[in-house]
Amino acid sequence: QVQLVESGGGLVQAGDSLRLSCAASGRTFSSYTMGWFREAPGKEREFVAAKTWDGGTTSYADSVKGRLAISADNAKNAVYLQMNTLKPEDTAIYYCAARRGSTLYLETAAYDYWGQGTQVTVSS
Repeated sequence: QVQLVESGGGLVQAGDSLRLSCAASGRTFSSYTMGWFREAPGKEREFVAAKTWDGGTTSYADSVKGRLAISADNAKNAVYLQMNTLKPEDTAIYYCAARRGSTLYLETAAYDYWGQGTQVTVSS
């Protein structure tokens, strides 16, 4: 059974940094693609970033390019989202997701497994 558990969210000020973590268990994830999504109040869940677990392929939403970075630690079975220069519009619940296969998809429907989410609030 695949489990994804996010942590690292919190309340920060604009311009601050946060690192979100996603602990993955229940599978060997070498052939998986991992993604981060977010859901702001009153909005649909949207793509933030994705990465093939074993490869170097990454993809980012235009709104976060240059500020957020996704990475993975194979030894720890963990995926991270480093968030720099945070803005109030980054306020959302952030979700970790996993899908079988090494093709990067941006759509939520393409992902098979989801974590419970972690709240990020950026004050101005």
